[in-house]
Amino acid sequence: MAPTETTILHNYLLLPSRLPSIISLQEFTALFPRSQQSSPQVRALYRDLQQQRNAVADTVSANIDTEVKQAKALRRTIIRTKRESEVEEQDDEIEIETALFGSTSTTIAPKQHSLQSIIPELDSAIDDIKSDLRKLEDEELTLLESIRQSAGNMSDLRYGRLSNTNLAAEVIDGLYSIQETCKQKT
Repeated sequence: MAPTETTILHNYLLLPSRLPSIISLQEFTALFPRSQQSSPQVRALYRDLQQQRNAVADTVSANIDTEVKQAKALRRTIIRTKRESEVEEQDDEIEIETALFGSTSTTIAPKQHSLQSIIPELDSAIDDIKSDLRKLEDEELTLLESIRQSAGNMSDLRYGRLSNTNLAAEVIDGLYSIQETCKQKT
């Protein structure tokens, strides 16, 4: 069975996101100076980071569920639109039959065209189709670029390459400031 959108998103975004899967309490404690490693504040800091990380993961999970519901609604809308267009296409077929075989008692009399009147209408229809095609191609390029950016951003999240390259230094500076605060209070 093929994986669903939900399982793909959960596996890609949530499985590697819990704090213990990124860094264990022992590894986190080892980042502090030996004199502070046994401090209960280090454990409390780890638990606080873990709660924050879990809150973010819960928010992402809720967003995934919302996105899946929206995708289902979008699929239903697309199916409904296709059905409606099929009904319209059937009406077009009736019009073509009427044009070819003439009017019956249940149809409206078709507009009669001459060679001189049909050519401008066909040219106009060709221009409309070309215009629609250009719009669709532009939309396709926009969507493709959006998908590529989303995929690149997800890859950055999964492999830990964040757009903020100074994040590691900022975290270390923050930990040093906590260490200094702890030294001043003791």
